[in-house]
Amino acid sequence: MRARSDRFGSALAPLVVVAVLLALWQAAALAIRSSYLPPMTEILPVLGRLLWSGDLYPDLASTLARLFVGLGIGLVLGIPLGLVSGRSPAFANFITPILAAFYPVPKAALMPIVMLWFGAGDFSKILIIVLTVSLPLVYHAQQGARAVDDKMIWSAQAVGCGSLRRLFRVVLPSALPEILIGTRVAIVIGVIVTITSEMIVRQTGLGNYLFTALDMGQFTLTYAVILVVAALGFLLDWAFEIVRRRLTVWAPDRLDADVAATS
Repeated sequence: MRARSDRFGSALAPLVVVAVLLALWQAAALAIRSSYLPPMTEILPVLGRLLWSGDLYPDLASTLARLFVGLGIGLVLGIPLGLVSGRSPAFANFITPILAAFYPVPKAALMPIVMLWFGAGDFSKILIIVLTVSLPLVYHAQQGARAVDDKMIWSAQAVGCGSLRRLFRVVLPSALPEILIGTRVAIVIGVIVTITSEMIVRQTGLGNYLFTALDMGQFTLTYAVILVVAALGFLLDWAFEIVRRRLTVWAPDRLDADVAATS
């Protein structure tokens, strides 16, 4: 009963926070009474009409397509790089300075250079997404690989597992909780960079829709699209967290939580 109550409280808390924020927004808008800050009573009807009309859905589909393609390529590239660098000091010494130099650079600032090289199409936007999401994936995969018990590696080596097989049969499963944490970070960052790139290169996508509404002075519509972006980020993070918990049911954080709930 206590565990069920705790789960209900955990699910209810985000809704309470959102309701409080919306109420504060409403109060501030009514107090300021500025066209730049419309109240929620005006934004939510516009949001409802926007979702009902379906005008936003092609742009939403374009954003999700770019995000998932970029994230998929980042997973394919970033996780193996992180695993190898986590188990190979020589490779880590080679790749770590590159990552350290590239990490603080604002990725959206690279968009004009990438456009100059590859044009203003989807390839440039996806490339920026790949470069951005790969960083947390490499880092967390690297940390997860370094935390693998050497005894497991020695045991696999003793039964004849080669280097590549040990990497995917021993290191990858052991590092999976840390990799999934990196993937969760990558999803959130990926949403931000995808929207930003669409605002810079205004063709299709939620970023283009958002900037066009702002450019035309449709502030209520602008805030409605911002709510859509916020909801998209929340839903992607929420869905992935469910998947992460199911894939790492054996991980210490989940086991500790279950023990605490039943005690």
